[in-house]
Amino acid sequence: MEAPQRKAVRKRSGKLVIVESPAKARTVGRFLGKGYTVRASVGHVRDLLRSQLSVDVDHNFEPKYRIPNEKRPVVKEIKQLAQKAEEIYLATDPDREGEAIAWHLMEAAEIEPEITRRVVFHEITEPAIQEAFEHPRSIDMSLVDAQQARRVLDRLVGYSISPILWEKVRSRLSAGRVQSVALRLIVEREREIEAFEPEEYWTIKAELKPQGGKTSFVARLVRMDDEEPALTSQAATEAVTADMQQGAYSIQKIKRSERRRKPMAPFITSSLQQEASRRLGFTAKRTMALAQQLYEGLDVGEGGTTGLITYMRTDSTQVSEVALKEVRELIAQNYGGDFLPAVPPQYKTRAKGAQEAHEAIRPTSVRRLPEAIKASLTHDQFRLYQLIWKNFVASQMEAAVYDTVSVDVVGKTPSHEYGLRASGSTVRFPGYLVVYEEALDEDLRSDEEMVRIPAGLEENQTQKLVALLPEQHFTQPPPRFSEASLVQNLEEHGIGRPSTYAAIISTIQERGYVYREAKRLLPTETGMTVNDLLVAHFPDIVDTNFTANMEENLDQVAEGKAVWADVVREFYDRFGPEVARAQAEMPAAKAELEKVGRACPLCGHDLVIRWGRFGKFISCSNFPECRHTEAWLEVIGVKCPKDGGEIVQRKTRKGRVFYGCANYPTCDFTSWKQPIAQPCPKCGGLLVVANKREVQCTACGESFLNEQLEAVDSEKA
Repeated sequence: MEAPQRKAVRKRSGKLVIVESPAKARTVGRFLGKGYTVRASVGHVRDLLRSQLSVDVDHNFEPKYRIPNEKRPVVKEIKQLAQKAEEIYLATDPDREGEAIAWHLMEAAEIEPEITRRVVFHEITEPAIQEAFEHPRSIDMSLVDAQQARRVLDRLVGYSISPILWEKVRSRLSAGRVQSVALRLIVEREREIEAFEPEEYWTIKAELKPQGGKTSFVARLVRMDDEEPALTSQAATEAVTADMQQGAYSIQKIKRSERRRKPMAPFITSSLQQEASRRLGFTAKRTMALAQQLYEGLDVGEGGTTGLITYMRTDSTQVSEVALKEVRELIAQNYGGDFLPAVPPQYKTRAKGAQEAHEAIRPTSVRRLPEAIKASLTHDQFRLYQLIWKNFVASQMEAAVYDTVSVDVVGKTPSHEYGLRASGSTVRFPGYLVVYEEALDEDLRSDEEMVRIPAGLEENQTQKLVALLPEQHFTQPPPRFSEASLVQNLEEHGIGRPSTYAAIISTIQERGYVYREAKRLLPTETGMTVNDLLVAHFPDIVDTNFTANMEENLDQVAEGKAVWADVVREFYDRFGPEVARAQAEMPAAKAELEKVGRACPLCGHDLVIRWGRFGKFISCSNFPECRHTEAWLEVIGVKCPKDGGEIVQRKTRKGRVFYGCANYPTCDFTSWKQPIAQPCPKCGGLLVVANKREVQCTACGESFLNEQLEAVDSEKA
């Protein structure tokens, strides 16, 4: 009897590497070379079902995952390649979400754990990739569990509260575990501003000059007898100035000292978003999209694509020894030994509860100068790369040194003794300022006024009073949040993590809760209504301390110190009853539909403003019987230079704002820059906003400072 033939077992060969994006796949593939097949998963390959909660609250919050239809071909190909590969490397991003994507890939494509390894690199360069592949590891299930817990918590909140808002307010609203806290911060700031009552106060400055001297200086009144002057009205100020006019003035004290100004730390995710907002005008979303491109790799003429910056989702300020050595060599060579500290500066991570620490955001090679690769980058890619390059180089340089001088002047009258002070500084050694200086929001700038102090001043020297300069002021309300200051506030409260800031800010704007105006975030009426309902019925969800504590609990899961299902259960035991109460007790807050003031061209009923997936639109009040709709056009009060029609604010499909004629397509006028109503003083043409300080004419090309336009208005008046 013949022995049965054994089925031939196909021998595995080759190595399969899986990353998230095609761009990253191209770059990684170039460095690995032959023998490696690199494929992109194009992000997540599994997710919770959209049509249902997909979390079994009765069975340990077990999530129900599904491969989306559009990802099935990707998973099928990866599965086929994995069955043939001898070794499989999961090279997704080096954070919790990347770890979760790697795990989902294994589960969805049924990849065998025995031949699968996880590799992590924080920059896409040849040395970093080689190092990573020499030290593979297993998937860290603690990181996966932390990300899964975050996803489940967010799903529980969103799918429990959103339907209540649809019923009580209007459809297509949503509530999120972290976005609702951000909305509350913006709404409460707006309420502070609305409730603010300005108070009048005055300051007095004195222009003084040494007896016989030629150069004067200005000192500010800081003391009246032994107290701070209370100048709350014009009458009180005039009484003080009248008395000061009779005073005898002399220098009481001159203090000279040195002040050292240290450079800003290397960028982490939040500080990069803040600085790009202040200095470049980028939204957080735009910053992260550009940083992703720089990280994944671009062709800058080095024989193929290469990563230009390290991983951009980080809360660590650490810098590798290799990078420190390279930047210190560049500083010594390009700027001189005086600009190089004896010991590399060390920076503390400022983020509360920082856990996903690896390395700061920096160029992968500081020798890759911004100007040298400018031609290979888009305008915005170059600007962001240059910002990161300058910040990193400056962070490793010597501090700037200032010579400071403070002059205390005393003025004596028969009634009172007045103390005045003038402070000034000069740069003795520029240090890191030769490369980079941190930008600040207007509301973060110091009120301290630095004045020019003339040489030759001496203690006890008599001063002549040249003039008194009283000035009226009013206290100012707290400033509205910019994207930069909101990110900083979220970070300080420990809310969110590096990968979430951009998504938080984008979501509250896309939902119609918040809008941007002059780079500031303002709540809409809908946003204020939703916030008030959440504060009243879900106090934990919108409590900053509660949300920060939840982030710390997730960090405990990531460190293997807590079980993810226990963290979710502790939350849901409090949250579940709140949902039931809100369903029964939350009052209806449906606003009446706002009428446009025109009749429907199809049926004659009133046209009204509604909200849809992409924001406002106009429809018939007789819906669903009549389905007439129109785009919502935001009129800005400026006439079109081509046909005299109204110029309206529009948005591209990607959400970018532009301005065009309401008579489109009959009139094709468009402008990326905002037009203003005032005509050009030179030719009468249309003016558009060029930047904060000036406008430009679209007809003659002439530019004007805002002060020049104000002067023209004054002359006409």
